[in-house]
Amino acid sequence: MPAELSPIEKAKFVSAKRASDFVETGMRVGLGTGSTAAWMVRCLGERVKNDGLKIKGVPTSSRTAALAQSLGIEVVTLDEAKWLDLTIDGADEYDADLSMIKGGGGAHLQEKVVATASDRMIVIADAAKKVDTLGAFPLPLEVIPFGWQTTKTLVEETLVGMDVLGRTAALRMNGDAPFVTDENNHILDLHLERIGNPRQLSLVMNQIPGVVENGLFIDICDVVVVGHGDGRVEVTDISNGTVEHDSVNLMEHENLFADLG
Repeated sequence: MPAELSPIEKAKFVSAKRASDFVETGMRVGLGTGSTAAWMVRCLGERVKNDGLKIKGVPTSSRTAALAQSLGIEVVTLDEAKWLDLTIDGADEYDADLSMIKGGGGAHLQEKVVATASDRMIVIADAAKKVDTLGAFPLPLEVIPFGWQTTKTLVEETLVGMDVLGRTAALRMNGDAPFVTDENNHILDLHLERIGNPRQLSLVMNQIPGVVENGLFIDICDVVVVGHGDGRVEVTDISNGTVEHDSVNLMEHENLFADLG
């Protein structure tokens, strides 16, 4: 393990490594997007290379697809896979009910489609992602480019009646130009500070014309795997109400980090 790898990155890695153990040969697996999900894809790539693991991966973004292919993972579309055994993805925030905010990487639309087409969704995260109440992380809305400013106005007006603290919507930028998703849409980031009723907010936001999908994941996640910088891992399965404690030996995976270098 390189000394320069931060405790947060170590925590992301151990959660990803533990979650990758859920994957078995023959599975169709949704591959998430983001920094923690990238560790998971690398761990699966290592198993493909060293252990002969054979899976079909359905990526949730062009970035994930490129990474998976570079590591020798067979990549197929969701239409080709039709249904998945499980999806492993990260989260920007999650609460005790395993409700989440996703979309910091701008891929929550494809992530939600893939996750809901899976028998199970496993979320990987570091301990800092758990919150008492969702909302500190901006909630992304994917919106169509046509009339996005009108959509933004409608969103902010609708938020007045919602149980939130902040009501500001900002167009996500990529330098001097609007950020563009894989579906050629824009993203509005809602700075809400606190979301009192995530389920209600999700339903209401998706009713606004121009909004394609929001970044609230409700009743989708089945298992959350939380990593710590010292190698400890906590696995919470909400379906059976269990919490397991495990650990990952960081020194056993130096080859993986050497490949990154």
